[in-house]
Amino acid sequence: MEYKEISKAALGRVPLYLRYLKSLPPEVQTVSATAVAKELGFGEVQVRKDLALSSSTGKPKVGYVRKELIESLEKILGCKNGGAVVVGAGKLGTALLSYTGFEEYGCSVLAAFDNQVSSAVTLSNGKNIFPIEELAAFCQKTDVQIGIIAVPKEAAQEVLNQLCSSGIKKIWCFAPCRLYKPADVTIQYENLALSLAHLKSQMTM
Repeated sequence: MEYKEISKAALGRVPLYLRYLKSLPPEVQTVSATAVAKELGFGEVQVRKDLALSSSTGKPKVGYVRKELIESLEKILGCKNGGAVVVGAGKLGTALLSYTGFEEYGCSVLAAFDNQVSSAVTLSNGKNIFPIEELAAFCQKTDVQIGIIAVPKEAAQEVLNQLCSSGIKKIWCFAPCRLYKPADVTIQYENLALSLAHLKSQMTM
């Protein structure tokens, strides 16, 4: 099933829909867009547009089959499409590894890798930081879909090459630089300094 293009705003509402649908009693088998909108305080038109992005189809006077709608919304988030790994276990990388909020959007950060560790280090949350040499083997035996680059810009290209060699096609890059990539690899750049500068410029306007 191919899903329609979804905006960041709509994607941000999907976890709220899922949380509400999963909180309903087991005997509730159908739910209407009207009920969802009323419970979450959203406009009914907005909810209908959001739910129309899923593969589940609502029926007049009946609504959506709750189980089917949950499954469809989970597919939008990619809840069953593997996890992510972080390369670079400094302050930023460790924070990303420890952050649990990603799971609401269907992604779990499974482990981190760093060239400064010689053996596995286990954090208090049970997640591990492994030597960078173990990256390829980890990706081979684990369903990894996303690679997160949290290293200085000088090391970013080499890390990207390692991630690509390990079969990872989707990259989230926090290094402040542009990288050379294969045609089938997608990179989402995240420049924290630029975002802060942009915010500061808005304050002075």
